[in-house]
Amino acid sequence: MDKTIAILVATHKLYEVPTSNLYLPIYIGKKDNPNVTFQRDDVGNNIADKNFSYCELTAVYWAWKNQDSDYYGLCHYRRYFKGDDSFVVNSKKIKILSKNEAYKYLGKYDLILPKKRRYYIETNEQQYLHAHHKEGLEETYNVIKEFYPEYGNSLKKVMNSRSGHRFNMFIMKKDLFNDYCNWLFDILSRVEKRIDISNWDKSEQRVFGYLSERLLDVWVDFHKINYKELKVVFTEKQHIIKKGINFVLRKFRKKKF
Repeated sequence: MDKTIAILVATHKLYEVPTSNLYLPIYIGKKDNPNVTFQRDDVGNNIADKNFSYCELTAVYWAWKNQDSDYYGLCHYRRYFKGDDSFVVNSKKIKILSKNEAYKYLGKYDLILPKKRRYYIETNEQQYLHAHHKEGLEETYNVIKEFYPEYGNSLKKVMNSRSGHRFNMFIMKKDLFNDYCNWLFDILSRVEKRIDISNWDKSEQRVFGYLSERLLDVWVDFHKINYKELKVVFTEKQHIIKKGINFVLRKFRKKKF
């Protein structure tokens, strides 16, 4: 019998998503829209009220506590793993990962990740500090040093690297998913108690989503997990030039732009 795969499609609004049963659309962080027919992350054991700071991780937490599958994954309503099969998303036909392709890769690899984002002119640590408040990263370092010191070398390696996996996108088998979630949410909950984000702007309050993007690579490196990288396909227009300009300005102005 085929193993079950649940790839969450995190969305904060009503959106056209793939009809394949490989994908489970999940409405995150909202409790006031009676028209939602998707699975919601504010039922069962959940942290939906923290969506403003945990972002798509509230969907990950919901799946960890409430969904029974052999494999778990996460993508976004506008970001998917690229595949060879065409699906209709947001009234457009795009090529995204199919169930058969997922089975093929998971038969060879323990984890599927998006292609790394490469920074070239700065490290992951420098990029984070130029783009975000430093307190979240500093306390993450402190928590790992205190509670998970064995991860220290992997943390240093990842943060000194000039590339990393972003978007919190992944597909992995159940035992790895449980291990990752236990580790990740313990670290983030400890950091959450140590920093005050109440006066940060809305973008910066998403700190735990930003931190988890870096922590995923730390966890993968420490456990030496065998993974496959896939390209990411977008369903909406990307502002690549604007992002590139802001990236350079943040570095040379030494502050968030």
